[in-house]
Amino acid sequence: MFDVDRWVEIWVTITRNKTRSLLTCFGVFWGILMLVLLLGSGAGMKNGILGNFKGFATNSVFFYTDRTGESYKGFNKGRWWSMRNRDVESIKNNVNGIEAISPINFGGRSDKNIVYGQITGTYNVKGVMPDYFKIETQELLYGRLLNEIDIQERRKVCVIGSRVNESLFRNQNSTGKYIRVNGLYYQIVGVIKPRSSNIYIGGRSEESVILPFTTMQQTSNQGDLFQFMCVSIKNGHLIEKVIDDISTILKAQNEISPTDPKAVGVVNMAAQFAVFNMLFTGIDILVWLVGMGTLLAGIIGVSNIMMVTIKERTREIGVRRALGAKPFNIISQVMSESLLLTTMAGMLGLSLGVFLLDVVNKILMNSPVDEIKGLSLKIRK
Repeated sequence: MFDVDRWVEIWVTITRNKTRSLLTCFGVFWGILMLVLLLGSGAGMKNGILGNFKGFATNSVFFYTDRTGESYKGFNKGRWWSMRNRDVESIKNNVNGIEAISPINFGGRSDKNIVYGQITGTYNVKGVMPDYFKIETQELLYGRLLNEIDIQERRKVCVIGSRVNESLFRNQNSTGKYIRVNGLYYQIVGVIKPRSSNIYIGGRSEESVILPFTTMQQTSNQGDLFQFMCVSIKNGHLIEKVIDDISTILKAQNEISPTDPKAVGVVNMAAQFAVFNMLFTGIDILVWLVGMGTLLAGIIGVSNIMMVTIKERTREIGVRRALGAKPFNIISQVMSESLLLTTMAGMLGLSLGVFLLDVVNKILMNSPVDEIKGLSLKIRK
């Protein structure tokens, strides 16, 4: 049952010693405030950095061709080589753990290479397989993505980025219209916007025109050659083993020494994301250690002040005992005073911490941010 007289007495005791009560509250207030600010800042930094990579497959690996590092089967050291379409089929059939695979050809970014009517622009051109959109995922604004029929029939269709659509078509639905790409006409079947803003393959997707891989090979007279391939790996499979299996197949089918360390270049994004996760785990642990240390210092301060309080009230406690008060009643009153002070201080620290984090969040959301240079995975000879 709620005892009004008891809580009135507690409040009178607290307000009678304002300095002592203020010092008791400040230790808890400061500890809670620092803990909230540290946790909020750590979570905000983590979400801000990882948000730049949102939509990009974290289990992806990229392969590119480089000069050979060893002579082999009559070929000299330092030979340039290219992957072939047969390599993709062989990898699909013989390597376990492949979730998505797409070779990529880059068409360069020559001056005013994209034309619609009297409007021209300079944009990236690349040819991909449909699986590419499982690795660098896109937000579909209009139309559709490339599909297997486009690949099989070598259709002259394309998907354009949002900035290309803005420049050429003023952000209108451009599906079904034709643009000239490097001198050839292609029909637009989709308009896309990347989900990841700071990591991309061969140039930003919003500034790219994406063609079917086989169509680009044919129109660019590239035969069945390509120099870059992206792969995503299923969960539960060892990434290093899949990389070794793919590298072995590429070397065996292209007359490259099995021990050559240079010919097959590898960019292991899965390993880099693992490093990010380990880094943020360490930051989380550090934040909790510092925050809990600050909070513990506040708790110790409260304990010391309450011990002083008890010593100051020795006579009062003696009188209470003489009048028949039990030890439980005396201890519960002192603990109630401490509980009331720490609750008030803790709620104030929590509220202020959340308020400050919300203010900082609104300032960052409304302030103009310069475009950050993203991680490009375009590899050229």
